[in-house]
Amino acid sequence: MPESPYTVSDVMTQTVIAVGRDASFKEIVGLIDQWKVSALPVLVGEGRVVGVVSEADLLPKEEFRDGGEEDAERAEREKAAALTAGELMSTPAVTVHADATVAEAARIMARRHVKRLPVVDSVGILQGVVSRSDLLKVFLRDDQEIAEEVSDSVLGHLPITTPLTVSVTDGVVTLGGVLPDRTLVPIVARAVRAVEGVVDIRLDLAHR
Repeated sequence: MPESPYTVSDVMTQTVIAVGRDASFKEIVGLIDQWKVSALPVLVGEGRVVGVVSEADLLPKEEFRDGGEEDAERAEREKAAALTAGELMSTPAVTVHADATVAEAARIMARRHVKRLPVVDSVGILQGVVSRSDLLKVFLRDDQEIAEEVSDSVLGHLPITTPLTVSVTDGVVTLGGVLPDRTLVPIVARAVRAVEGVVDIRLDLAHR
């Protein structure tokens, strides 16, 4: 496993189920059910992502089955009448690049309220898909692996003259020892918290 920060390429799924613009409503629903995904990228040409069809894009068809369209917004009415992926899709697609960090991908998902992101190259060609569950894989890192990274890659590069003790239990890092200056406490805490897989940090530190 690579040292942090992990990138999208480390956790993404490369085998992706996608559809073209002409895919029918029923075909899309069938693929979502078959593959247990919440959204499908819509592709054109050699695999360029032009949109995404999600469960939310499909739901208006059922929502307004018994009427009520007159109270809906125009976009919802159009979704309810749509028959193909090209008509249903949300565009432009919210995407991410493979070299983005896992934290960056998580922020995009949170801000744009999406559960999955197509991973594209510099010209928009589909490379994979990353989901919320993929981003959570970093918390499966072994405690010993996290401890070694904190000791070697974090504390080893900070201006600390006396070694600190590091222990990790269920992803929670505990640091012990003496710091030469109390102003180093937030610096150390921030650096350790940035390690992928760290759930929380406990500081048992004294300072001179």
